Amino acid sequence: MAKAKTPGGRRTVGNQTAAAASGAATVAVDAPAPKKKTSIPQFFSQVRAEARKIVWPSRKETWITSVMVFIMVLIASAFFWIVDTGLGFASRFILGLGQ
Repeated sequence: MAKAKTPGGRRTVGNQTAAAASGAATVAVDAPAPKKKTSIPQFFSQVRAEARKIVWPSRKETWITSVMVFIMVLIASAFFWIVDTGLGFASRFILGLGQ
């Protein structure tokens, strides 16, 4: 006959759970340390320090990326126009069969 399960869903072996009896390591979770309050001047100082790390793309990189986006928009619009035209033709053909 099987032993009754504990509320946690694990079968107990004596006074230990099955996971503890098999030698599984347990992990203790520590409470997170309370965060320090940041003053307003310190906050703006940190913002400026992070803003200095920003690397802006060059004019050439921006131009190339813009052209690539435009090309992809043209390809996507041509694809969807072809699909829309094909589905429109198919729907008119199917509806025409019923008349």
